[in-house]
Amino acid sequence: MIIDDDVDVHPVTRLVFKNYRFEGRGLEFVLGYSGADAIHLMQMHPDTAVLFLDVVMETEDAGLRAVRYIREKLENPFVRIVLRTGQPGHAPETEVIAEYDINDYRDKANLSSRNLLTSLTSSLRAYRDIRTIENTRIGLKKIIQATGNLFEVRSLGQLATGILTQLAAIITHEEQSGSNNQAACFAATVKRGNLNIYAAFGFYESCVGRPLSEVVPPEVNDMVRLAKETRKSVFTDNHFLGYFLTRNGMENLIYLKSHRPLGKADQDLIEIFSLNIAAAFENLFLNREIISTQKDVTFALGEVIEARSGEAGQHVRRVAESSRLLAQLAGLPDRDVELIWLAAPMHDLGKIAIPDSILSKPGRLSPEEMDVIRTHTEIGSRVLGNNDRGIIRTGALICEQHHEKWDGTGYPRGLVGEQIHIFARIIGLLDVFDALLHPRVYKPAWSPEQVRQHFEKERGAHFDPHLIDLFLKHFNEFLEIQKAFQE
Repeated sequence: MIIDDDVDVHPVTRLVFKNYRFEGRGLEFVLGYSGADAIHLMQMHPDTAVLFLDVVMETEDAGLRAVRYIREKLENPFVRIVLRTGQPGHAPETEVIAEYDINDYRDKANLSSRNLLTSLTSSLRAYRDIRTIENTRIGLKKIIQATGNLFEVRSLGQLATGILTQLAAIITHEEQSGSNNQAACFAATVKRGNLNIYAAFGFYESCVGRPLSEVVPPEVNDMVRLAKETRKSVFTDNHFLGYFLTRNGMENLIYLKSHRPLGKADQDLIEIFSLNIAAAFENLFLNREIISTQKDVTFALGEVIEARSGEAGQHVRRVAESSRLLAQLAGLPDRDVELIWLAAPMHDLGKIAIPDSILSKPGRLSPEEMDVIRTHTEIGSRVLGNNDRGIIRTGALICEQHHEKWDGTGYPRGLVGEQIHIFARIIGLLDVFDALLHPRVYKPAWSPEQVRQHFEKERGAHFDPHLIDLFLKHFNEFLEIQKAFQE
């Protein structure tokens, strides 16, 4: 930016810099003729690298006022300000450098082309270094913020999408806001022997689900081969291909093509972030293994209880899958959807303490026997209730409340409406749904139409009316789950 009220200064300065290049890049000029112009133009062009600024213009200190405004009001510490004056007596060099945040002071009477070029080059180097430091600071801040988010996600697709978004943000400089959409990013993993893209944005967004070798150019395929052979991440110019191998042998690739070359500072930031990526992948697969183990245990436990009750073990699977669907339809967060799916098989855990003579009795139970079987809700809750694990704690809640009714006539506590936890309302509805569709020792199976009519009748009485509306609207989808897990 050149600000000077002497119109002859502008063409002369531009002529001196006509063929100037700094690190392979040319110059763009912004011109102004007063202190007010300097303020206005700096507001419009905050990414200006160097400002050549006259001191005496519309007033004797117009340039100095502009310096103070740019630094203090516009809060721009980055632009390198070179004061040029033809009247040094109005702004003595020693006083100006001491009182104003400028980076160079030049007397026009002694300013040769060589001095002008020297001043510009030193200013651009300083600007580059300050920007590098600032971009590194921003990048490290984003890494710290991203780390917590990455370790919270539960699915591979969510994790990969988060990594790609944060990776693009880390190398996007502050003055290039909105440039994320210029990057091409994808995540790939081995599926059925092929490397397939499972998350992407930018150029590769339409390629999700396709084999990597079919959609990437030869140079990226070469990077993939090198990364797999060396088991290391690869940088080339404006490309990054991260290679991440988990302990169980799962290979994950993260690719990013930037709209600009990746400098040393960018590569250092990406390397730091890659440590978090590797840990996040490891954490995710460890979580999945733990969840898989918990699922196997809870489903096996539920099947044991149902077998003892004389019911087929597929009951717990149908209730679990149906509860996941209804929880999704009800708009529950993904974490709660997974939680109810894992805890659902434990809903009748308390039946383990009920005598076989009651559990397996054909026909109607006596009032005394009904009192006994109703205790299974509190027994199950007590068995699970002393555990702080999310799944077990949820199982305890479902055990206790899944026989409560919307109108308050249920047991064991006679809870009304939303006093009953949403998990228990969902399980209670789907437990009845599955029981009605299948034969039991005390009753034959009902037809789907009889079941539909029953739930229409019990809307707002036994069951949450909102859940009934969702359930009946998607009735056929719940019937499909029944078919998928036939006895």
